[in-house]
Amino acid sequence: MTDIREIVNEIETLRPIPPVAAKILELAEDINSSLAEIADLIIHDPSLTANVLRICNSANFGFSRKVESVHDATTLLGLNRIVKLVLLDSLSHNLSGDQQSYGLGEGELWRHAVLSAHVVKIMGANNGVPHNKHLVFTAALIKDIGKVILGRFVAFSFEKIHILVKSHGYSFNEAEKEVIGMNHEELGALIAERWRFSEKLIYIIRNHHLSDESARDDTETALVYLADLVCMMMGMSTGVDGLAYRFYSDVLNRMSLTEKDLQTVIAATGESWEKLESLLNLV
Repeated sequence: MTDIREIVNEIETLRPIPPVAAKILELAEDINSSLAEIADLIIHDPSLTANVLRICNSANFGFSRKVESVHDATTLLGLNRIVKLVLLDSLSHNLSGDQQSYGLGEGELWRHAVLSAHVVKIMGANNGVPHNKHLVFTAALIKDIGKVILGRFVAFSFEKIHILVKSHGYSFNEAEKEVIGMNHEELGALIAERWRFSEKLIYIIRNHHLSDESARDDTETALVYLADLVCMMMGMSTGVDGLAYRFYSDVLNRMSLTEKDLQTVIAATGESWEKLESLLNLV
């Protein structure tokens, strides 16, 4: 079994989430905050300001006039899209590399993260499930951050993991835990703790595979799990662990969702995928 301390020490190799991004997320979850407050935070980060304006002025949004200030950008885009852009800008560097041990080429982990976050947004809007939309979007986007570090250790132990999955019925996540001593959920939660995310966000990341039965009763965690499931049903950048994934049908029942509802989400996601890909290319 791998020395867990060696794995945890690797967290320092990640580019941290800028404090301004964490603060913007905090404000977005506060019903008493304003767009002006969020704009004031963005303008104090030159790199983030430049990227928001660059993306805002791209053909992807098609505004009739040039957007020259962050305050204009926040007004035109609104809270939801500004939060999305800030998070995409802050996380893309860490998730854009390849993860060969998970069967993911360059950019595929990032692609899966963005698609998962997009699916969560559609699922919540289409089915009226009460949830904190900024929280679940962020959780879906960052849930697999542990793979960025754990991938190297999975590569060293892949044969043992593969045997447990193929011959003993383990999920890939369970096999990681058994062979390495830690899975990407646990490592992701440690990263989220290091970056001072909220306790609820840490909880979702730690439980997004719903291995802990109690997590299946948590709406936000269940939504993130279902978003992952939808991505797998679509065959979108799921990697080898997607082939050994636990399906909990009771989660659909608890949330009053059906497989037909999932198919509706898949159809809606497919229709907006081209536009989403163009945004990915900008970040």
